[in-house]
Amino acid sequence: MTRAPEGSISRRTLLRGAAAAGVAATGAGLAAMPTPALAVPAGFPNYQYVRDAFASPLRYNPTGEFIFPCVRGVYDKISGYLGRYYLYYAPHDAPGGICLAYADRLEGPYTEYANNPIIDRVLPTATVSHVSSPHVVWDAPTQQFYLYFHGENYTTRVARSTDGIHFTDETPILSTRLVPNTTETSYARVFENSVAGKGNRYVMVFMGLHTIGPGARKIFWGWSPNGWSGWQFAPDPLVSPSGDGLTDISAPHLLKRNGTAYLAYHGNSGNMYLTEIGNNFDREVHLGVFHRPIASDNGRVAAPAFGTDGGVQYMLYEAGPRLDARICVARAV
Repeated sequence: MTRAPEGSISRRTLLRGAAAAGVAATGAGLAAMPTPALAVPAGFPNYQYVRDAFASPLRYNPTGEFIFPCVRGVYDKISGYLGRYYLYYAPHDAPGGICLAYADRLEGPYTEYANNPIIDRVLPTATVSHVSSPHVVWDAPTQQFYLYFHGENYTTRVARSTDGIHFTDETPILSTRLVPNTTETSYARVFENSVAGKGNRYVMVFMGLHTIGPGARKIFWGWSPNGWSGWQFAPDPLVSPSGDGLTDISAPHLLKRNGTAYLAYHGNSGNMYLTEIGNNFDREVHLGVFHRPIASDNGRVAAPAFGTDGGVQYMLYEAGPRLDARICVARAV
């Protein structure tokens, strides 16, 4: 594999990818456009664009962009839900704001919650420039939703809720002081997944801006016995961008298949990539491109999140240049 030159890049140009000139159309005619054919590593399906997550403009959209989808089925967890599926997302640039939308089908389209943002930048422990990158898990033992998000870029936080809308007890759990040689620790996703010898029930995978080359933004990980407290973090990267011929990777999602574990994530090329990390998070086998942009993605696909509805597999993702992105829905084909 030919590797691109490595080095750090600015936050505003991070992961913009090779965006097409002009603004690509996103009308219904593109829904049938196939994803470019490729052999997806490890037997994962191809995903084909179905629709934008939202059918109409958003009321709360202070920066003209929104990122980092996380969708959760709530119909079997709470009563009085707004829709069977809750979609969490956020703008990135200040002031950010953790937002909620809902739908009765995972495929959408999603309806914006009337009182967004559900978490703003004025927190109980601090007032920050922005909050972003929401990821939600359902913790069965406590019958609560845990919401992970960042604000600032060097601090990841958690809050909890019994209804998936009203979150309290915001608590910082990860910062650069806990991971050596990093200046950012954000874009975290958390999964219920035990690792041998860790005494844990949850793992976290996140982006760290690493001061030690080659490459800059890399994937790190941590573990916790309960998802709320007792977090510990590995000091060394779990996945580095140089294995993909890149300088920066981010927003990983844990996937299980073939009796092993993988991370799907995006890179500064504009593509998504797949790396096997093994059940004990002790491998780094780069498997290549997982998903490529189509014309309406405007050069970049990022921050994948996955779910199944009625036996059909879906992927929600960011599409478009960094800090000018929207959320799309793709279906396995």
